[in-house]
Amino acid sequence: MNNSEITLNSALPEEFTINKGLKVLITGAAGFIGFHLSRGMIEKGIDVVGLDNLNDYYSVNLKYARLELLGIDKSGMHSLDSLKRSKTFNNFSFIKCDLSDRTAIEKLFEEQQFDVVINLAAQAGVRYSLENPHAYISSNIKGFMNILEGCRHHHIKHLIFASSSSVYGANKKMPFEVSDRTDHPVSLYAATKKSNELMAHTYAHLYNIPCTGLRFFTVYGPLGRPDMAYFKFANLICAGKSIDVYNHGKMARDFTYVDDIVESIIRLIPKPPSEISQNGNGQGSTNGKYSSTASDNYRIFNIGNGSPVKLLDFIEILEEQLGLKTKHNMMDMQPGDVVKTWADVSELHNHIEYKPRVNIREGITRFVQWYSSYYGTLHRALPRKRQKLQT
Repeated sequence: MNNSEITLNSALPEEFTINKGLKVLITGAAGFIGFHLSRGMIEKGIDVVGLDNLNDYYSVNLKYARLELLGIDKSGMHSLDSLKRSKTFNNFSFIKCDLSDRTAIEKLFEEQQFDVVINLAAQAGVRYSLENPHAYISSNIKGFMNILEGCRHHHIKHLIFASSSSVYGANKKMPFEVSDRTDHPVSLYAATKKSNELMAHTYAHLYNIPCTGLRFFTVYGPLGRPDMAYFKFANLICAGKSIDVYNHGKMARDFTYVDDIVESIIRLIPKPPSEISQNGNGQGSTNGKYSSTASDNYRIFNIGNGSPVKLLDFIEILEEQLGLKTKHNMMDMQPGDVVKTWADVSELHNHIEYKPRVNIREGITRFVQWYSSYYGTLHRALPRKRQKLQT
């Protein structure tokens, strides 16, 4: 099977429509969520410009594979400094660019005159921030400042930006609510994401830029990030190696399937915070509860499934779908990690009238279907004798 022939399941319902006249910038378009969001918006007829620096934090080949599915081949990509038009979709273009390149970002905003900006580009990973902290400052702080300045000077109608559930740190209260305190991060990655929220609030207040921040909760699915635990587990299980299970398996995550993330973001686009405040609730709230903002142009949402899954249960389902078992090494907690995440997503669901549709078993099944096709074809992670999955 050629990579371009890989089919992806989609949870995107047909009944929801959006203004197709919008021009949208999606940063991190070759990344996991950015790719799926670009694809979803392209399919809805929206004009999308994708941006990514294609760094080597994880396999650049996987990033190229995602771009190929969007009609962008990698020829000449090393020297790309202008828009490259998709060969498959007439409403998608791509530019290789680093958010920290102030001049390039200013030029892009000036030339393209976007209506909406969705900033997903960032240096990701909690543990990697212990090894290379400067990468997080360059991308997540300096880069986000360049995005804010572009929005400020070009009258962007709505900025949607990625935050993270990591901002809740070691909070014990469950589920996490947006109004909970988030001023005790336990990783530099989390600290940069909290900084993004503060920076966006300042720009929303000073320059009337409608800003919506999204605290993502453990997003997973096909073409996912190889540095994520579920992807690492799949690699090790298929290689017949044991897996390290931290905190002796006493962990849980609010796993959220990527298609549910995509549909939620798309539904948020035509609902900037200023419209929320016009509903009479004030402080950018849908129910009068949220009060940690001084600007009606600013809003934070949790974006998750709303139902945490025990780590050992997740591993069991993954092994079941792969048709393989492996040894579990029970380990102590890692620095910067948290025991449990659980999102209170009631405000988001009420606001966009959408709830996640993909349960954990279905989501893992879809991931394994893609994983076996992609790596089975390339003869990398799946040895020949293990290519046939048991069902």
